[in-house]
Amino acid sequence: MENFEQRWLDTENMLRERFGKLPDMEGILFLIGVNELGKLPRKKFSKEQKQDLMHIAVCTLLTQHGFYEFVGRDEEGWPHFNEIEPVPIKGMAEQERMLKECVINYFE
Repeated sequence: MENFEQRWLDTENMLRERFGKLPDMEGILFLIGVNELGKLPRKKFSKEQKQDLMHIAVCTLLTQHGFYEFVGRDEEGWPHFNEIEPVPIKGMAEQERMLKECVINYFE
């Protein structure tokens, strides 16, 4: 199996090719959130909706480790999750690596 760094580079390259530039982690979370929502708005997303989309992405990614579970969609089609167990508080570097691993798995 390829190492983590190579798999992350491959994911970054795929995103760069697809979008013409490499989004930062917030941009990646936004893209995942929009994908999970499954529809684009008629007008631009509000700042609050963008934050909600990033939250949807984080919850979606952390379902891979059993921290959240998908419970359904509301009347507007927005996904909702329940926290199963809190994410263990670790250093920023460890949290970022776990999130990157989840992003890699999401796009693979």
